Amino acid sequence: MTATGHDAVRERPAPPVSAGNSPARLLGPHLPGFAAVVLLQIIGAIAGLAPLLAVVELGRALLSPGPVDRSHVWTVVALGAAGLFVRLVFTGASSGLGHVLDGKVQLSLRRELARSLGQAPLGWLARRRSGELAKVVGEDVSAVHPFIAHAPGELVSAFVVPLVSLVYLVTVDWRLTLITLVPVVLAIAHVPLLMTSARTREQADFDAAMGRIASSAVEFVQGIAVVKAFGGAGRAHRRFRTAADDFVDIFTRWVRGVSTVAAGMQLVLSPPFVLLVVLLGGTARIASGGMAPADLLPFLLLGLGLTAPVAALGHGFDDLQAAGRAVGRIREVLEVRPLPEPTHPAVPQDNRVELRDVRFGYDGGPEVLRGIDLVLEPGTLTALVGPSGSGKSTLAQLLPRFFDPTGGSVRLGGVDLRDLDGRELHRRVSFVFQDVRLLRASVADNIALAVPRATPDAVIRAARLAHIHDRVLALPRGYETVIGEEVELSGGEAQRIAIARALAADTPVLVLDEATAFADPLTDRAVRQTLATLRDRTVLVIAHRPETIADADLVVMIEDGAVVEQGTPSDLLVRDGKLAAFWLARRPAVTDDGEPHGDVLQGDPAR
Repeated sequence: MTATGHDAVRERPAPPVSAGNSPARLLGPHLPGFAAVVLLQIIGAIAGLAPLLAVVELGRALLSPGPVDRSHVWTVVALGAAGLFVRLVFTGASSGLGHVLDGKVQLSLRRELARSLGQAPLGWLARRRSGELAKVVGEDVSAVHPFIAHAPGELVSAFVVPLVSLVYLVTVDWRLTLITLVPVVLAIAHVPLLMTSARTREQADFDAAMGRIASSAVEFVQGIAVVKAFGGAGRAHRRFRTAADDFVDIFTRWVRGVSTVAAGMQLVLSPPFVLLVVLLGGTARIASGGMAPADLLPFLLLGLGLTAPVAALGHGFDDLQAAGRAVGRIREVLEVRPLPEPTHPAVPQDNRVELRDVRFGYDGGPEVLRGIDLVLEPGTLTALVGPSGSGKSTLAQLLPRFFDPTGGSVRLGGVDLRDLDGRELHRRVSFVFQDVRLLRASVADNIALAVPRATPDAVIRAARLAHIHDRVLALPRGYETVIGEEVELSGGEAQRIAIARALAADTPVLVLDEATAFADPLTDRAVRQTLATLRDRTVLVIAHRPETIADADLVVMIEDGAVVEQGTPSDLLVRDGKLAAFWLARRPAVTDDGEPHGDVLQGDPAR
């Protein structure tokens, strides 16, 4: 395709995820419910002052000179009881509705996270630890609970109750009202101390430590069987112990930083301190003749009402901060942009793969691929060879479009992959990587993952080609055996299931990242023989074994993200260059049959 044609079908930009998939948008449909929560809480909070005001009025009635007006007293008692009843009903309804909304919001968040992760670039997912993503979907969504279920009611109480109380107390004695506010002012003065940059860094370190523990725990549990078999359990759980020790250190540092401030805040809001301030101020006012003794009673009762909601809000401050940070991490996942899809998808002419001046760097970092030019002809097997970290896996991941190159283009049948519809790409390119992931499903379902309507014969044929059929028949229920529940497969068996899955997909382009790394030599040879029969496909293999290199039609040697040699195995061995050195370093002493290696090392063209 010409450059002009490519521009004509250039992909439409991915949707602005930050606007469309933010947590705030997910709250939109529930705003009427939140309004109802707030309204119910306001009514309940105001009604909750009625019992306190009733006690104040009773005190005045009983302490006033002259006979007691019994009817007035019973009226006051009835109003106080009615206010208490209204408070219980409305605050209970507010709390119940808040928890219902919390359940709905958490469900919406998890569904949106699942949708976002389902559309996220495969390369983005491959670079994240499963523990980190599990924490976002699980713990972080659950951490939003205080923000949704409790914060609206607590915030309303923290403002409405003091406001109504202040209005009443000012009508009694405005000077003593100011004195009564001293504990509240002191408590509010502590809040900035909890939000300093040092506290923010400690909170971020705390969350990062929690993520490291989650990831190391998942990795430790998943790999414990293998490491124990080789006597490496002590080394394996050292990383988890280190993560746990780091968490303890960070948590201790965080507690030391906030404990003094939190203790001071709790002290000034405690009932004894509030009563002490009110009694000292009230005694001074009464002694000076500024107020009647009976007027001290509302300050003693409502003074506690001023501080109690603020104290409750202070106790939930850490939960609210944790919820805010959790929302931030949820937003990061929701804002991951999927790879853009073309507005007018093109159709490849054939299965020829071409990389033109391909360059790539992760997240704006240094380039790990530098000007790769490579052609994979249909019906050929190409082996990528190179030292660890040379960029082989990154290059292979560009073919199934795990990432888009930052420079140049990857083309299939003359069409830039960015101009292909995603479903069309998956119909044409399949891949098997060394880190195999199998579903907790039947063997048949795992093999037919890409073609759910595959017939049993097609599944069996793919299994035979991957040389896993006989092993499957030996399982408790054959192809209906559930992996992970009824059987645990070895690494080599899991890789052969993944190869069968790729073969069942029957795509014309196949990418293998040392897909038989865990297989025994005989199985490895059998699978290589199977790949040799796939002459109607374009196959790219990341190779470490000399046998795989020898089977290739084209060998490409990569170092530091650039192609340093390419050609047939025999030609490259004759040159006695980098591939020859690589071959010598990895060539076993004998063949899979137990026979010494022949002249292939010498680059015999007859090979």
